[in-house]
Amino acid sequence: MTSAPPQAAAAPTTSARGRVVRGLAVAVVAAGVLAVWLWGRQITRDGGDLHLREGYVVVGPFDVVLSARVLLPVALAAAVVLWGPALARRLGWRGLLAASTAGAAGWAVALAVNGGWDALAAPMATEYEYVADVGRVGDLGTFLSTYVDSVPVGSADPWVTHVSGHPPGALLAFVFLDRIGLGGAGWAAALCIAGGALAVPAVLVAVRVVADEAAARAVAPFAVLLPGAVWIATSADALFAGVTAWGVALLALAAARAPSGTGWAHALAGGVVLGLSLYLSFGLTAAGLLALTVVLVQRSRLGWAGVVRVLAVAAVGVALVAAVYTVGGYWWFEGIEVVTQRVRDGAAYADREEQSTWFLAGNLAAGALAAGPAVVAGLAGIRGRLALLPPAALAGMLGSDLSGFVLGETERIWLPFVVWLLPATASLPARSHRFWLTLSALLAIAVEVTVRTPW
Repeated sequence: MTSAPPQAAAAPTTSARGRVVRGLAVAVVAAGVLAVWLWGRQITRDGGDLHLREGYVVVGPFDVVLSARVLLPVALAAAVVLWGPALARRLGWRGLLAASTAGAAGWAVALAVNGGWDALAAPMATEYEYVADVGRVGDLGTFLSTYVDSVPVGSADPWVTHVSGHPPGALLAFVFLDRIGLGGAGWAAALCIAGGALAVPAVLVAVRVVADEAAARAVAPFAVLLPGAVWIATSADALFAGVTAWGVALLALAAARAPSGTGWAHALAGGVVLGLSLYLSFGLTAAGLLALTVVLVQRSRLGWAGVVRVLAVAAVGVALVAAVYTVGGYWWFEGIEVVTQRVRDGAAYADREEQSTWFLAGNLAAGALAAGPAVVAGLAGIRGRLALLPPAALAGMLGSDLSGFVLGETERIWLPFVVWLLPATASLPARSHRFWLTLSALLAIAVEVTVRTPW
């Protein structure tokens, strides 16, 4: 079977009608976010308890912290707005990937330090985070085989909040970091920031494969100035986003290069990485929709038999990871059952369930803020094969929302899916890029300055 070039992305719509549609889409979403915020504030004024910390972006009260340090994200944003689009077009491909990664990391750090130079490590040093339980892990076999014993509410020696709500892979990431001599909250924060930044080149690689290089270059500045970067420094979900993104990107490359040996190697590697993601967070199961999408959109070149082969090889990679954990003593399906029961037994669950309608809307509002106005505008006009990626991400987010077990904090929890909404920005006309980049940057800075997020 001969290799065909990737399908070019549909040309962005530059008509007056297109501008109106994009503006209307952003206005409607903005109005929805405002309505959700007002609704949540009314619930709390009426005595309702949403059991959300003050830093939850669509409930928390304003707490403005404005210092000279805010000039750092302002300066970085100005540089990306002014020179980012042109630089993205001119850099070599590898240079673009490196620059985008560095820019995304710098943007996340610049936003975080507005709250103080210790703001990078402080979130990972709290009693709720993984670092607090690193010292409890001794022999790995014993750790895996007894992991679920400390998950239930009321267990004799419970894990901290974030550890108990996830499979053991999340804690193991920080344990391994500690065992190579990089322990403590500072190095844990660095790992999270690196993970979030590395999601950017993964998305660009997938966009290049699914559409074309011009589309990937158009997306790059928007990926750097993603408003969700407020929660990349520092949240373990940023690490999850990076791992998942590269699993998806490897499958996209596998489908593009199959049936060569390189293609099968990429498929196996992608399966292994996606398998690892399943042991970082149960919610990343929905990322399988993204993996399926980047392969299926290349069906015209692969044929159905090729699609099945790529997915089968990837499944072997997932199975290998599952086998290691299972032999070690941790059964994934038992883990999700225990965590589900833990959520139901939690003191906050009954109260939150009473406000389930608000959470359905609140989760989406928080996700919209993390994605930003450029993504919303792009979704209003995206076409071609690239148009299939954001709906796959949205489907994962909606599935999480409708499950009833994700009650708040989706601005960070959904980062692994939000980054896959970025391909929508390829549909924005080039002459409007600076405008939409400016809006995205201003939103991120406004959130960082006005809301004290604990992640």
